Amino acid sequence: MGKKLPPEQLELYKRIDEILFYKWDPIGISDGDWARDEYQSYLPRVFAYALESDSAEPIAKYLGVVSTQSMGLSAAPEHDLKIAQMSIEVKVGLGL
Repeated sequence: MGKKLPPEQLELYKRIDEILFYKWDPIGISDGDWARDEYQSYLPRVFAYALESDSAEPIAKYLGVVSTQSMGLSAAPEHDLKIAQMSIEVKVGLGL
């Protein structure tokens, strides 16, 4: 990320990382830690969207683009929206 985050933002960053790996997991690898960093390249953008807005829509749209265009998977808009909403709920819960 290049800069040190305040503690609340760092906690949000870590939790979104966990959400992406354990809940979003479009390629089904979260049953082991061998590929723990698989989705971390998408983390900065999801984190930025979460900080910038209280809406889950930008996150859901981004996750949809990643899974369909970058990974070649079928669209799962309901799942992407659920994941995006989790990220926003964590943000709100942390008081951000």
